Amino acid sequence: MATLKPVQTGNAPAAIGPYSQAIVHNGLVYTAGQIALDAASGEMTEGDVTDQTECVLQNLSAVLEAAGASLSSVIKTTVFLRDMGDFAAMNEVYGRFFGDHRPARSAVQAARLPRDARVEIEAIAALSSAD
Repeated sequence: MATLKPVQTGNAPAAIGPYSQAIVHNGLVYTAGQIALDAASGEMTEGDVTDQTECVLQNLSAVLEAAGASLSSVIKTTVFLRDMGDFAAMNEVYGRFFGDHRPARSAVQAARLPRDARVEIEAIAALSSAD
């Protein structure tokens, strides 16, 4: 049977359902989708898609770090937006967080996201030790 290692960190919001923040398998980290929940309070971040994207990427970074990876080792992301009209604002924040690193990415509009979030992002990353 495959070895699957669940990832859990208090530096990102706890899972709001029966799932792990991430799973490590075969040198890769598969994250759950992150929304703009404050890690300490569990409450949604107020504000527009820019504010929420910043929180989402901070949460995603914390989960990746707990797994032994980082934003610079991300291979692929999937971005779910409540409104594709928010793409440019999300993309500006996303670009700041990833800098010159350009992982593959898909972006889709979803009818509704958990907790009515404006944005949710999940990632697949290589473990830093596997680089």
